[in-house]
Amino acid sequence: MRPRLLIVAACGLALSAAAPASAADWAGRPASVGGLTAPAVTGAQRLELSTARGFQARFWPGVNLGATVPGRHPGELAATRRDYDRWLRGMGALGVRVIRVYTIQNPVFYDALAAYNRVHRKAPLRFIQGVWIPEESLAASGDLYAPAVIAGFERELADAVAVVHGDATIPARPGLASGRYRSDVSRWLLAWSPGVEWDPVVVRTTDRAHAGLAPYAGRYFTASAAATPTESWITARLDHLAGLEAARGWTRPVTFTNWLTLDPLAHPSDPEEDFAAVDAMHVSATDAWPGGFFASYHAYPYYPDWMSWQPAYAASANPYAAYLRELRAHHAGQVVMITEFGVPTGIGNAHPGLQGWDQGDHSETQAGAIDAAMLRAIQTEGFAGGIVFEWIDEWFKRSWNTTDYEQPGERRALWRNVLTNEEQFGLVAAEAGKPSGPVLDGRDRDWHNRGRVLLRGAGGLRELRATHDEAYLHLLLERRSPKGAIQLGFDLRPGGNRGLPGRPGVAPGAEVAVTLTPGRNGRIAHAAWVDPVSVRNRPHTDLAEADIAPGSGVWVSPRLVVQRASQHPDTHEPRPFRTIDVGLLRRGNAPRAGGGDDRVLVADRGTTVELRIPWALLTFADPSSHRLWQVVEGGDPSTRKSAGVGISVAPAGKPAAAARRYTWAGWNRVRWHERRKAGWPTVRRAMLQSAAR
Repeated sequence: MRPRLLIVAACGLALSAAAPASAADWAGRPASVGGLTAPAVTGAQRLELSTARGFQARFWPGVNLGATVPGRHPGELAATRRDYDRWLRGMGALGVRVIRVYTIQNPVFYDALAAYNRVHRKAPLRFIQGVWIPEESLAASGDLYAPAVIAGFERELADAVAVVHGDATIPARPGLASGRYRSDVSRWLLAWSPGVEWDPVVVRTTDRAHAGLAPYAGRYFTASAAATPTESWITARLDHLAGLEAARGWTRPVTFTNWLTLDPLAHPSDPEEDFAAVDAMHVSATDAWPGGFFASYHAYPYYPDWMSWQPAYAASANPYAAYLRELRAHHAGQVVMITEFGVPTGIGNAHPGLQGWDQGDHSETQAGAIDAAMLRAIQTEGFAGGIVFEWIDEWFKRSWNTTDYEQPGERRALWRNVLTNEEQFGLVAAEAGKPSGPVLDGRDRDWHNRGRVLLRGAGGLRELRATHDEAYLHLLLERRSPKGAIQLGFDLRPGGNRGLPGRPGVAPGAEVAVTLTPGRNGRIAHAAWVDPVSVRNRPHTDLAEADIAPGSGVWVSPRLVVQRASQHPDTHEPRPFRTIDVGLLRRGNAPRAGGGDDRVLVADRGTTVELRIPWALLTFADPSSHRLWQVVEGGDPSTRKSAGVGISVAPAGKPAAAARRYTWAGWNRVRWHERRKAGWPTVRRAMLQSAAR
């Protein structure tokens, strides 16, 4: 087959890929190529936008956009027209050139996109449309070639094409978009990206079940002789999609969703994550599809584990760039885009990464700098674009190391667990509570006529106030003197722990304790018998069995597991059990008060101390329904009902004073507001610079 660049040239178009970028260059003007209308084509190294000056190669910085808002699950597609209008304006301000959506959205998304682009004709927002596979049918069969899987996926492809062209009416379906689609946004559709992060077990099962299958050869897409049955199956679906588009007179670049777990490279350091592959080099577009084909990957710096374990990457000054370089070399002669990358903000962490690019435990400023560095590496290593994950935080998300302690699971979206890293990938924070809620800055000015007074004139305090939102229990301590440490004990369930850390007999009913020292970071501790990592993983800790017995008097700092104990299946090299400490209560101003780190939990000024404690650090499994987790050694977590939070206040060297118990009404609807994270300016600079090169 002729290279894509020659196909376009043969159609009589003036190519000017090297022309400098300008604002006008992004306006776009779809061109006729081989009898089909093309808003863009796949060039030699990048996706080329059709403009008044011909096809021009562009690097495409962008963002991934979900379909829901806090308090709702993705299948509800709860985002409104007002949400989309606000988000699109923000994306334009950020320097985004392309938005990626994973599946068909409700009509309001396409209506909002069309409206935005009519106003911003010189710098419209283009999009990449994903199409989900019918996951229930695939899970039931475990085989991509199952008739129900093929039929269901091809129906979704047909619906998606009709949606993009503003020519669809989709009936209501549980968990899927529906409605009348009348906004034709086809001129702004940069590319198609159907599929999902393919399950490696399904890929292996499909390849074995259909071994010897002849490679697929279609009118628009073909599979090479080296293609696996899975790769042929994907090729056939892309051919079906192209046929639907060609019937409407259009062509454009096409890819399929893929991730590093299924990359075609060898990773001997982690064979458990390297037993299957899907290689886009075995798929190609024919001359009948001038829009072309490109490869794409979700590529994060911390997962799979071979990103950290592979010696060649670890020895590099920039391990992420080293991996990208190897991936790009494999795809020589083929355009490749990174369609997901990024790191989350916040306290939670699920995987360690090299050079500190972990799956969490980043300040907002740090995360913005890492995202910007990743975008620069993606461009430097010769990729066609980088689409950061994601636009806005999503509360429904779960992570492997916290999901067992979020119960009931169906209520996960009703509260924000700041220990769950997956909830905090957004460039925009979806913050709990009203915008008028307490701002962590060590001042009491936003507490006037707010909160409940729990204690006055005792425990070294003039006053203790409390309030809450969907993420934190907020406390205001007005001290008599700014000097000296103070401890708080939290009584949440029967049992207690014989006294606070280092102070036997003081507040014996508490199972959670906080120690605050003026001008310094604070600490939170759990009674060992209520701490899930201590109880469920005791053999990997230095705790004795008696330490995790109720009321043992042993205190531990709360932790998150970031690596399970394992060994290399071939070399038997041990991989140790690893945790991170999440008991630090960082001191400082929250981002709403001008800080750059949303992990801060304590702020003090003189005699005023503000404290916000994440619900999970108070051992709640679901504050919205008053459920605490309950753990036993060797068993799965369950829950028990909470009667509220009892608080004791104990200044250093003095007796504890008991405050009134804090209780609240459960909730089924959430309050939330948006805020651009502190890393926004850094990401914006990187996006604008990348699009200008």
